[in-house]
Amino acid sequence: MVAEPSAKRCGKCGRGLPPDAFARDKNRRDGLQVHCRECVARYSAAHYRRRREAMGKAVRERADVPPGHKLCRTCGEVKPHSDWHRNATASDGLATRCKTCRAIQGRQGHLKRQYGITETERDELIASQGGVCCICLAAVPAHVDHCHETGRVRGVLCFSCNAALGQFKDQPEAIRRAAAYVEGNAWKPTLVAPGVYQLPS
Repeated sequence: MVAEPSAKRCGKCGRGLPPDAFARDKNRRDGLQVHCRECVARYSAAHYRRRREAMGKAVRERADVPPGHKLCRTCGEVKPHSDWHRNATASDGLATRCKTCRAIQGRQGHLKRQYGITETERDELIASQGGVCCICLAAVPAHVDHCHETGRVRGVLCFSCNAALGQFKDQPEAIRRAAAYVEGNAWKPTLVAPGVYQLPS
């Protein structure tokens, strides 16, 4: 692995800058791009605008972004660099979406992949339950519950009820026996053969 230089001169602006001012480029000897992130962003934007104008297409006006901030094209908000994940290969060293938008899209993707529903459909399901867990009827529903055999979404549960179903392995008979046990009607099995028990009628 090639060691990074303590400083590198940008091929466009000529400034000597620290290595983190340059994006990664594994094809170069020092592992860094020739031009600094600032110059790449500036000239890439200018080239993009010229190309769009030459094609007769509308050019989006550049937002007035103060130093240390970036415009999120997803939510349209200007946010400080601390609200972005790092991306060493990007021209500015930051992700294309802010942390909030990335988290929202991550949740949306998870719901669609795992359960085949949208956030709107999940919210409608919660509303149909009266805004509470459909088992304990008290806690805030936060976990989508589904049948592991058919994949059908059954409802939205609180953390405790969802975990309890998981512990019972979705076995209705075990859940019924647990309910009877809590109500004081504990069943006492009869041993009819080695390792075989008969339930009371």
